[in-house]
Amino acid sequence: MTEPDQAPDRRNFVTKAAAIVVGGLISVVAPVAGLFTVFDPLRRKTDTRGLVRITSLSALPDSGEPRKFPVLDTLVDAWNRTENVPVGSVYIQKTGENTVRVLNTVCPHLGCSVGYNAASSGYFCPCHKSAFALDGSIADPKSPSPRAMDALEAEVRDGEVWVRFQNFRKGSPDKIPV
Repeated sequence: MTEPDQAPDRRNFVTKAAAIVVGGLISVVAPVAGLFTVFDPLRRKTDTRGLVRITSLSALPDSGEPRKFPVLDTLVDAWNRTENVPVGSVYIQKTGENTVRVLNTVCPHLGCSVGYNAASSGYFCPCHKSAFALDGSIADPKSPSPRAMDALEAEVRDGEVWVRFQNFRKGSPDKIPV
C-alpha cells in the first residue's frame, strides 16, 4: 500500500518544481522588462540643439536694419516633448541677397537684454552701458563687456532663416557654450 501513496508524491513534486521554476522566471522577467521600459527614454540620445526656423527672408528689410525675433524650440526631456517653447531671442540682419547675420540678444557681460538703437545704428545694453556696433563688435572701448555680442550659426533655406540657437557663459572673454 505504500507504493500507490508514493506515486502521487512524485507527481506532486514535479508539478511543484515546475511551478516554482515558472514562477521564478515570471518574477524575474517581468520586473526587468518593466525597468527597460521605464528607463528607455533615458537611454535614447537626441540632439535637442538643431537648427530652428525663425522667420522668412522677406520679413527682413533690405536696408540691413536688424529685427528682433523670438526663438521658439521644441524641448524634449526623458518623457515629455513640448512644442513652441520660447528659449530666447535673436537679432537678424540681412547682409546680402541670401545671407544674414544673427546675434544673440543677451549681453555677454552679465546677461541683460540688449536693445537696438536705430539712431546710433548699434546695440546698447541698459544695465551697464555696454555699446556694440551693428556687426556685434564692441563699439566703446570703455564697455564693461568682455567680448562682442555672440554671433550664431545661421542658414537660409528656401527663403527661410534657420538658426542654431545657444547661450554662452556670461562675463567670460571666451565664448563658452552653456
